[in-house]
Amino acid sequence: MIVVTRLNDSQFAINPDLIERIHETPDTTLVMVDGAKYIVRETMAEVIDLVARYRSRIVSLAYVDDEPQEQAHSRPLSLVGHDPVSLDDHRGR
Repeated sequence: MIVVTRLNDSQFAINPDLIERIHETPDTTLVMVDGAKYIVRETMAEVIDLVARYRSRIVSLAYVDDEPQEQAHSRPLSLVGHDPVSLDDHRGR
C-alpha cells in the first residue's frame, strides 16, 4: 500500500496495483481499475515515485532469506561431464 493525501490533508492508503491511470489537471487524480477516482495533493511524479518504491520494496522482500545457507562448494562452479576445450581445437574451421 502507498499513503497519499487528500486535499483536506487527511491521509489514506491505496493499493498501487489497482491504479489504472493518473491525471494532473491541475490536481492529481488517481483513476482506479473499478472507475473510482481520488484527488490527492501529491504530484503525478510523486505518486509514480511512491509506486516505484513500493514495487521495489516488494521485489527486495521476495529475495530475503532468513536462513543461512551452507556453502556447498569451496571452489568456483565448472561444467560437469565435459572435457576441457582448448581454443586451439577450434582454430582453422
